[in-house]
Amino acid sequence: MAKAGTTAASSRFDYADALSKSILFFEGQRSGRLPPSQRMTWRKSSALRDGFDVHRDLVGGYYDAGDNVKFNFPMAFTTTMLSWSVIEFGQSMGPELQHALDAIRWGTDYLLKATRVPDSVVGAVGDPNADHGCWQRPEDMDTPRTSYVVNKQKPGSEVSAEIAAALAASSMVFRHSDRAYAAVLLRRAMQVFEFADKYRGSYNDSIAAGVCPFYCDFNGYMDELIWGASWLYKATKAPNYWNYVKNHINYLESNNIVVRNVNGNPVPSSQGGSISEFGWDAKHAGINILVSQWVMKDPYNSNPFIPKADQFICSILPESPAPKSVSYSRGGLLFKPGGSNLQHATSISFLLLVYGRYMKLANKVVDCGNNVHVTPARLVSFTRGQVDYILGRNPLGMSYMVGFGQKFPQNVHHRGSVLPSVAKHPQHIDCHVGYSYFNGHDPNQNVLTGAIVGGPAEDDTFKDSRFDAPQSEPTTYINAPFVGVLAFFKALHH
Repeated sequence: MAKAGTTAASSRFDYADALSKSILFFEGQRSGRLPPSQRMTWRKSSALRDGFDVHRDLVGGYYDAGDNVKFNFPMAFTTTMLSWSVIEFGQSMGPELQHALDAIRWGTDYLLKATRVPDSVVGAVGDPNADHGCWQRPEDMDTPRTSYVVNKQKPGSEVSAEIAAALAASSMVFRHSDRAYAAVLLRRAMQVFEFADKYRGSYNDSIAAGVCPFYCDFNGYMDELIWGASWLYKATKAPNYWNYVKNHINYLESNNIVVRNVNGNPVPSSQGGSISEFGWDAKHAGINILVSQWVMKDPYNSNPFIPKADQFICSILPESPAPKSVSYSRGGLLFKPGGSNLQHATSISFLLLVYGRYMKLANKVVDCGNNVHVTPARLVSFTRGQVDYILGRNPLGMSYMVGFGQKFPQNVHHRGSVLPSVAKHPQHIDCHVGYSYFNGHDPNQNVLTGAIVGGPAEDDTFKDSRFDAPQSEPTTYINAPFVGVLAFFKALHH
């Protein structure tokens, strides 16, 4: 008998069910006033006075992970990746497409609020140190909801340019269903990008108290500026953005990037941490894959994008003789240094599928040397291995998506999931009272359906403990690229 989450006929996973749940997860991360259509009903409205301290309406957006802070840098990256998922694979989402659009719009409505004042961008909302010192439901928060703002005098190019990328990417998503909204998003993306580029500086220096060490930018802001310009070119086809990308890309590649782990300590990387990096902090591999779509058949413009994208592919695949940018567990999961490892498995899987699509259209094969030739079909089979590991084909038989399959994490590091819902426990739960639930032995009270946790250790073991946040904490940017990946496999096996 096939286990739940798989289909008996092929013993393949039910990718449609996984897709549906991966999108539903975002409803569990919502901040602000929840609509009547809210499906994850144990969550209620929260943080309804955000922005009050700076006389702005900053209600809405997403909590990044298991805490109650709105970090706009990873939130924008999440929105960019949800949008890219729909741009590439939306046609395969079926009835889930509308839910994906709702998830994007929950992000973009907030990002429009965060960029409403010209030459000023909100980088985060909520005092992260106070928040992390409490174990409280978002509905009960009484920690300071400080707004951290970058401006001309205190710039934040990385958060601003990532927001520009998110707004540009999402403008393409809404072009067909809501042209007026798409136009608003694109116009704002152009304005925010101009601010990010004109007033250069890192938000590490400007609003450190609100973002460091949690989302300090270790890779500098040039990658975000090039990434933002790439998305603006894709959305507008305006040559000034393409010229920007070409004129700045070599600056990126010549920079010796230091890869750091979650604690900010340098870690060794065979690739110098550049072309093989992609996530909320470093956009390098994503830039090359994104741009490859329009330069793959254009020898004049293909350098350095295609060689770097090929190098990235060859640094991932186990059979490639090239120096590796990842290692593998015995069970086959890819790993990079630092915590929350499944963010790498989902984002790299997304990039490989997208590059495979572009390769197929261009009749391209990647030559990794030693007679190793990588086809689009190989990228699909490799990615399927990562996806199926996450969904339960691993040494523990554990699904790392909450609520998918028969065996999945029960002790997710997530305040709203651990504590009783407002419906069950209407009384306020104080800052420190919540720790009695955190420290208890009972499974989480509320199922955070669709959440993908940080994942197993490199020996394929998993503690399923709230105390081990790197393994048991979900994040929006683990799920976002996986939405596109699951849509692809849903269509492949429909």
